[in-house]
Amino acid sequence: MQIGTPLDQPRSVHRARKRLFIGLISIACLVICLFLALLWLVPYIGLDNIHPSAKWVLGAVVVGLIGLVCVAYWGLFLNIVTKKPLPGARRFRGLTIKLFLPLMVLLGRVFGIEKELIRLSFISVNNDLVLAEAGRYAPKEILLLMPHCLQNSKCDRRLTYDINNCVRCGKCSMAGLLDLHDKYGVNLAIATGGTIARRIVVQLRPKLIIAVACHRDLSSGIQDTYPLPVYGVLNERPHGPCLDTTVSLPIVEKMLSRFIDPNKAKDGRTISTGEAARP
Repeated sequence: MQIGTPLDQPRSVHRARKRLFIGLISIACLVICLFLALLWLVPYIGLDNIHPSAKWVLGAVVVGLIGLVCVAYWGLFLNIVTKKPLPGARRFRGLTIKLFLPLMVLLGRVFGIEKELIRLSFISVNNDLVLAEAGRYAPKEILLLMPHCLQNSKCDRRLTYDINNCVRCGKCSMAGLLDLHDKYGVNLAIATGGTIARRIVVQLRPKLIIAVACHRDLSSGIQDTYPLPVYGVLNERPHGPCLDTTVSLPIVEKMLSRFIDPNKAKDGRTISTGEAARP
């Protein structure tokens, strides 16, 4: 199918996108220019000439910001080291995802650290924070979210349309995952990409996700679904990325045992790309 050029789109859509982009970038440039101008103007005029109390107000703001950063750092540090729930643990996970990860990636570029190592470190810390924060849930509130590359590439069953098409031959991890779904009654879903994964999450509305993927998809998925807690399990890639990957079923089952409330009913469902894509 040929992809249309921007000129093929309705004129109103084309114009609206341009207006939004131009409007936002104009405001952004104005704010940056004002900030840069203040960096020169304030020292030039002098805080005492602006107002006698200006330097003390600015000092109080700076001290307050330094205090917030220190509290966030030590709270996160103690949460990671002790692996115990601390007051505000959910906010520490949010800070890690929203603030510290982008800073880590930026610093990693400066110091030449591979992005993969940073993502793996982030996933490990996120998992510790989820373990410290999360409680136990009914099976229907837990979602096992799987990538489609777990399916054997030679299999002709359309599992992305319906996982229950699987005949459980045992040539890939899908049979074992379906067994876990049957045993524990949790939701089980398979997605072909981030958009479908987000639609599955919207449809099922889980309270906790155990996601299996590569380090890149896991780190982006954890960011996309925040504040929903996501415990990440890395897939194994004996044939390279995105082809006949596998997952350690004992690790998945161990995490299910950790998060499931055994006293709640087992009534989870299965959902695949085809079902999630329906309006």
